[in-house]
Amino acid sequence: MNKLYFFILLSIVISCKKEEKAIPVKKTEPLPAIIQTDERKIQLDTSLIGSFKSENLQKFYIASNNETVWGNLKKRTFIINELKKSETLGLNPDDYNIKKIKTFESKISKLDDADLALYDLLLTYNFQKYLTHLYKGKLNPKKLYNDWDLNEKPFDVNTILIKAFNDNDLALTIEQSQPKTDTYKRLLKALALLNDFPNDNIKTIDVIDKVVLHDTNSAMITVKKRLLYWKDLTGRDSLTSIYDSKTFEAIKKFQIRHGLAADGVIGRGTINALNFSKNRRKNQIIANLERWRWYADTLAENYFIINIPDYSLNVVENKDTTVVRKIVVGTISRKTPILTSTLKTVVLNPTWTVPPTILKEDIVPAMKRNRNYLKNKNITIYSKDNSVVEPNDWNENSPGSYRYVQSPGSNNSLGLMKILFPNNHSVYLHDTNHRSLFGRNNRSLSSGCIRVENPLELAQHILDSNNWSKEKIDSVIVTKKTTNVKIAKKYTIYQWYWTAWSINNSLQFRDDIYNLDADLYAKLRN
Repeated sequence: MNKLYFFILLSIVISCKKEEKAIPVKKTEPLPAIIQTDERKIQLDTSLIGSFKSENLQKFYIASNNETVWGNLKKRTFIINELKKSETLGLNPDDYNIKKIKTFESKISKLDDADLALYDLLLTYNFQKYLTHLYKGKLNPKKLYNDWDLNEKPFDVNTILIKAFNDNDLALTIEQSQPKTDTYKRLLKALALLNDFPNDNIKTIDVIDKVVLHDTNSAMITVKKRLLYWKDLTGRDSLTSIYDSKTFEAIKKFQIRHGLAADGVIGRGTINALNFSKNRRKNQIIANLERWRWYADTLAENYFIINIPDYSLNVVENKDTTVVRKIVVGTISRKTPILTSTLKTVVLNPTWTVPPTILKEDIVPAMKRNRNYLKNKNITIYSKDNSVVEPNDWNENSPGSYRYVQSPGSNNSLGLMKILFPNNHSVYLHDTNHRSLFGRNNRSLSSGCIRVENPLELAQHILDSNNWSKEKIDSVIVTKKTTNVKIAKKYTIYQWYWTAWSINNSLQFRDDIYNLDADLYAKLRN
């Protein structure tokens, strides 16, 4: 009997395995054949192709019946020139083995079959790598940062490359592989503008106290040299140590380009920006180009785009900017995450549940000092069974076992409105009960969420498609009752980070508030 059971069980296992094998495997569409010409062709050893450890390379040469394809001088010249000038796009020619490729090309007529085969593979492999870097960057942000939550950018390099090869239009591959966004194009323009500046050897500016109009300070001579170099100060200047009116206007122009308060006062922020050399600015632009290749290559029809270092939120609808708002973003210790999502809900009169980080770092220490701290802020403590806990009954040794909820109202930490969108970081857009913060220049002050200036006007704009008027929103606010409104119009939200671009041939820079630029550039050139 035991043997009978064994054979029955064995037959079931075998039949299961057979069923598993029978599951159809989704096959990818075969690539079109590469159109060959009459140039010298060499049959490639598949083991040589395999030594590059590149699936894309193997698929490409399957389409050519494993024969060399770069016998045409014009096509080879195009690829070599593109790899040589990759630096103009912020990439590094050394990443594409350009020296070895140029050496092969200089000896092309003398190459034996083995070297010709290797040369062909080097051209394809490095051009594929170049196109991939243009499309989605050299580095993977998810491996660099734990708070960058961006969608994957799949890239079928062979489909683009083979079509362009067969159409004899390789230039099209460069165009199709790069982001289509205006900011990316303005970054390329910024890099070109910067490359036109001469090398600078201006010494570092060292100012202890603020310098204001009509002051006399020996550092002003170097300040003026910097302003002349960056073309914020034009014409001849005697380079005196007096802070004169002409230099005052130049400083304000410089401050505007760098997102600083345009008050003409030469303080720490202005000095720090003045002390950036040409090379440091170039490295900053290259780091930003890499970031834009991580982002979506085209933007939605209607979207919110947030530039964290610029403290700005723009609403763009049908390619028209309809709303511009100042924002407050996370501090360097509680960074605002980078993400792409879709707006879902406007919440009027929101409650606020204290998040774990704020509970640990802010609430618990304050409660230990003053048991009425939460009560004074209209925050109620709830136990696990949703019973209200009086402050004197709160157990300071297990603060995580409670829920802390602030009631709606003008004193609520989220203000009168918040906007929700799906994300893995529990962040959202919201109002604030500290509206004076929008008057500050440095607004890296929140715990990660984004506070928005004039939020009810923004809510009215979003809910216009819901037929919600200003009067209707105001009538809900007065009730102090939490109300959720699903957004009828589809808005994508891009919560991104960039610190450089150009506007009308004017270089624009922002303070790298999370100290990401220099480190990213170093990794790109490693």
